[in-house]
Amino acid sequence: MQVYLVGGAVRDALLGVPVRERDWVVVGATREELLAGGYREVGRDFPVFLHPETHEEYALARLERKVAPGYRGFAVEFGPGVTLEEDLARRDLTINAMARSGDGALIDPYGGAADIEARLLRHVSPAFAEDPVRVLRAARFAARFAPLGFRIAPETLALMRAMVERHEIDALVAERVWQETDKALRETAASEYFRVLRGCGALRVIFPEIDALFGVPQPVEWHPEIDTGVHVLMVLDQAVALGADAAVRFAALVHDLGKGATPRAEWPGHRGHEERSVALIETLAARLRVPTAYRELALIVARDHGLVHRALELRPGTIVEMFERVDAFRRPDRFADMLLACEADYRGRAGLQARPYPQRPWLQAARDAAAAVRPAPGDLASGSGVKIAAGLRRARSAAIAAIAAPKP
Repeated sequence: MQVYLVGGAVRDALLGVPVRERDWVVVGATREELLAGGYREVGRDFPVFLHPETHEEYALARLERKVAPGYRGFAVEFGPGVTLEEDLARRDLTINAMARSGDGALIDPYGGAADIEARLLRHVSPAFAEDPVRVLRAARFAARFAPLGFRIAPETLALMRAMVERHEIDALVAERVWQETDKALRETAASEYFRVLRGCGALRVIFPEIDALFGVPQPVEWHPEIDTGVHVLMVLDQAVALGADAAVRFAALVHDLGKGATPRAEWPGHRGHEERSVALIETLAARLRVPTAYRELALIVARDHGLVHRALELRPGTIVEMFERVDAFRRPDRFADMLLACEADYRGRAGLQARPYPQRPWLQAARDAAAAVRPAPGDLASGSGVKIAAGLRRARSAAIAAIAAPKP
């Protein structure tokens, strides 16, 4: 029995970046031997075990054979006769197909170290095309390593295009699409994930609502970048720069989906795009089973980001109505996330990335002042819910009016 450190831990050590987790491959052993050694089996589709002390994952070396369409259409073979090289051959990218032996020797049969030096994301073998999830994974690794100068190898991008043209990615299920997308949204260059998917044609299949934004013009006086698709990726970049979490980044990405459905005769204007965006977000979220928290935040950002941008010009009563509509008083954290997404939208325009956005701190202060207001004793004594609500709105509007708004 021989044990090898494999995959991301080897790659990240060569790159000089922090190792996120360590995975091991066991060659020349059986399931029974590992169980006898105290390992706990956790794998569902093939034997994966947790080490009795470190709890790191140890997998028996295995082979995969394509037997049906889709990412589940594989027959898995494992056993003491499978070699390390055979196990590494089934992996997606060469930088993920390296191993280290117990004495520290690098085992690199497919040129992963050379591709690290060349900053290339390249497929290990033609078997890459057998699993449509690898299109998503390649795009996600592009998002992770773009800041280090990595790009997808031309031959790998061509293979990804061919997979799209053969409708192989049509077999992707919602759970896997969202799992990879959520991971990509957390990367430093999250927008690269969507650029790569668009570059190979997969964006129009997986995210048609986002793909439809490219080539749609906006008024140049408000959007010097003009193209709506370019704009939403800039907004995503700004959300990353502002330290937003994945839910805010998703809301930033999809807030303008309705512009992709604007009739051409109305270009470059987009009257009513907020309502169209809400409907398209609902469709996308249902299809990909997007988590409820992501969906709800995206919906309020899409519907009310225009009001947030104009907040310094609005009447206090209109602002109170918006606070109630987005549930800002009961859900202050989500409201803060909404404002963060709106700031990313404001900054996500060519040449305007560093422009101040006073709306965010002012609206936060206005919300806090309004939330501190309590119903008047006389209104409470009346017992009328309508009267109490009306009095509370008036008092909250007065509290907001007392806060001097900066000039827009």
